[in-house]
Amino acid sequence: MLTRPIRVLLAKVGLDGHDRGIRVVARTLRDAGMDVIYSGLHRTPEEVVTAAIQEDVDVLGVSLLSGVQLTVFPKIFRLLDSKGANDMIVVAGGVMPDEDVLELRKMGVKEVMLQDTPPDMIVATLTRLVSERGER
Repeated sequence: MLTRPIRVLLAKVGLDGHDRGIRVVARTLRDAGMDVIYSGLHRTPEEVVTAAIQEDVDVLGVSLLSGVQLTVFPKIFRLLDSKGANDMIVVAGGVMPDEDVLELRKMGVKEVMLQDTPPDMIVATLTRLVSERGER
């Protein structure tokens, strides 16, 4: 168990301009006592990874509705690996087909939370993942 609040960076990568869901998630995580940074819209994988490392987050959460998940996440994992931050927990959220969910898990995404995931389940999932990993 961590002796400090869980730190989470939430990001929207690419051209997707819909951020209502990620804002609800950010508020939910904050209300649960987590430190949350929202990077805003239209970020690149490079910007997101750099911010996650600079902010020393436990979890990098990327929300996508635009269908680019199988392009974006390999870039994110390559960048994390090249910067020695491959112990960061990466989760995905948004709208995506079931077959993409399986591919994301194979490439290292720890959890995929789709648009119908209840807020309390998101909190419980991130808490469990960080607890299982332990201190960094």
